[in-house]
Amino acid sequence: MWFFFALLSAVFAALTSILAKIGIEGVPSNLATAIRTVVVILMAWAMVFLTNSQTEIVNISRKSWLFLILSGLATGASWLCYYKALQMGNAT
Repeated sequence: MWFFFALLSAVFAALTSILAKIGIEGVPSNLATAIRTVVVILMAWAMVFLTNSQTEIVNISRKSWLFLILSGLATGASWLCYYKALQMGNAT
């Protein structure tokens, strides 16, 4: 089953570049990143509530909180750089 999800991840990652390159035209890269982030947040929280996982938030350890926050900061930095690079260069 992991292979199926890894394959889907690769397909969606490829689509991300294509769709972002088209969507970023005429839009500042930081604004495009913010819009994308809002969509991801809404989608992620929808999945949390659909799977009834929200009750588990109280069971998250301090260590997990720390590393999830650090991971989020790294993801944010990555996305900001990604969109700036997409805006400046080719997506091929």
